[in-house]
Amino acid sequence: MSSIKIRATLEGDVTTVKALIKHPMDTGLSKDKKTGKVIPAKFIQEVNCDHNGTNVMNALWGPAISKNPYLSFKFKGAKKGDTLKISWVDNKGESDSAETQVS
Repeated sequence: MSSIKIRATLEGDVTTVKALIKHPMDTGLSKDKKTGKVIPAKFIQEVNCDHNGTNVMNALWGPAISKNPYLSFKFKGAKKGDTLKISWVDNKGESDSAETQVS
């Protein structure tokens, strides 16, 4: 099961992309309430969006982004039925991606 939920809708010549990414986004500064030990940093460092294989958005993130981040952006040049892929990589080397069709 993917950690990413995506929706891409075309209105006129502008595609609006909305994505919700399930990720803890731990800063490395908080402590576990039960053990008192510091929770190691684990956060998304890079998010990419490809439209039919061409990169249309790249974001570099750090530990200040909230848990389960929401991302929204717009771009031009898509048509209904085109493929959109969002992928991310975190500071531990873990990654995920998901695809959707522009509607």
